[in-house]
Amino acid sequence: MEDPTPPILRPRSFVTRGRKTEAQARAIDELLPVYGVEFTGDRLDLDAVFGRSAPRVVEIGFGDGENLLTLAERHPDRDFLGIEVHGAGIGRVLGESSLRGLENVRLVRGDAVEVLRTGFAPGSLDEVLIYFPDPWPKNKHHRRRIVQSDVAEYVARALGPQGVLRLATDWEPYAEQMLVVLDAEPGLVNAAGAERFVPRPDDRPVTKFERRGEGLGHAIFDLEYRPASHP
Repeated sequence: MEDPTPPILRPRSFVTRGRKTEAQARAIDELLPVYGVEFTGDRLDLDAVFGRSAPRVVEIGFGDGENLLTLAERHPDRDFLGIEVHGAGIGRVLGESSLRGLENVRLVRGDAVEVLRTGFAPGSLDEVLIYFPDPWPKNKHHRRRIVQSDVAEYVARALGPQGVLRLATDWEPYAEQMLVVLDAEPGLVNAAGAERFVPRPDDRPVTKFERRGEGLGHAIFDLEYRPASHP
């Protein structure tokens, strides 16, 4: 059933960029029908998508898929749905998922905001991951950042009672905005306490985005939120 709430008009949090290799383009042609999930605006039937009932993890903007692939290999008992718009990353994850024989990975190629808005039943997700999203550092582009009040509301609605939202960024001004936005969402509770970050989770894979940020001398900021209904 589609969410009757009209979408909030906002600039997209992404621009299409990057060129696919021949192998990535071939993977999209051959493997997207296998691992891809077509999103039409209606609610996704995740049991049908994965062919089973299992804990569900959604990663928004998975980039080159390093984190998504690592977690899927580590946790075959969980299902991982990645949402991305960039063809290069999608092609890489498709190819690697096939090569590694991962049966618990599925991909949506589309706008994560729209998928979050209408694609998930209330309480249907166990984890939502937003790692190193585009910081859109210029003031005039801040409205493009994925972490805004609408996304906070959609995630809070989609998470189950035991669910968790995890975020990380190496851009301090964005980290501070994340705190302001997410602390203000009544459906979410900061696991570290208001206006505080959590220590880096031991099970979060180190990706090239994190290594690049550290190489530039940036601190890494991790955030964790639980549903307000969390026992």
